Amino acid sequence: MKELAADGIPVAVTCRVLKLARQPYYRWLASPVTDAERVEAYRVNALFDAHRDDPEFGYRYLVEEARDAGEPMAERTAWRICSQNQLWSVFGKNRGKNGKPGPPVHHDLVERDFTADAPNQLWLSDITEHRTGEGKLYLCAIKDVYSNRIVGYSIDSRMKSRLATRALHSAVARRGDVAGCVLHSDRGSQFRSRRFVHALHHHEMVGSMGRVGAAGDNAAMESFFSLLQKNVLDRRRWDTREQLRIAIVTRIERTYHRRRRQAGLGRLTPVEFEAIMTTPASHAA
Repeated sequence: MKELAADGIPVAVTCRVLKLARQPYYRWLASPVTDAERVEAYRVNALFDAHRDDPEFGYRYLVEEARDAGEPMAERTAWRICSQNQLWSVFGKNRGKNGKPGPPVHHDLVERDFTADAPNQLWLSDITEHRTGEGKLYLCAIKDVYSNRIVGYSIDSRMKSRLATRALHSAVARRGDVAGCVLHSDRGSQFRSRRFVHALHHHEMVGSMGRVGAAGDNAAMESFFSLLQKNVLDRRRWDTREQLRIAIVTRIERTYHRRRRQAGLGRLTPVEFEAIMTTPASHAA
């Protein structure tokens, strides 16, 4: 409006055309928004968006999400903004000093019965981590208990909700129609996140969660991670995340899927088992 007024166009005319009131404009003209206030507003919006997607995250995680969105700031600044706007983790008060997981968003529908009569009936998921010379690397994997095949996985340098969500999308893209499939996990915040629960509903899947501190509730998934830890992660020192990422992918796709025969599958590999036992109509590579 200032530019139009400088060109000789009355403010009243401009406000009438734009359907704006003159009083707020004059108030803004008397006290315009400063650059610092504008930056603050962008930061608040970035933190609010991150909190809306992952309400279980505290300010230390939210500040990283804001940085990824193009709004970098110090952790102290993020803490101040979160405090002023009450953007606290929804599980912060329940977690206490022991760091216990928050409440489940799904009931335990599996109850340690890790069996399925067909593909895409029951999937298991979990997250593991390992150190490299550049820092930690996280793997979220999803296994179909019918053939023990790793149907989806995601690897990242940060353990956030998108790690689990990307693994889920990877599995759905590989398997096709998964409506009604049960996905069982522990109570990790990544699996309780709003983003992951929304992805489950989008694909018409059913969530299931084990009990707190009961490792046996997801034992079939942890057995895969145990093999991975023994045969890959702990075999050598990894200087870079990329070295470890390549080793993990190679182990899953070449060795575990196509070379490692399993007694529970009649001494077949997961790929061989699915090729023999699954009809073409329901088989999806």
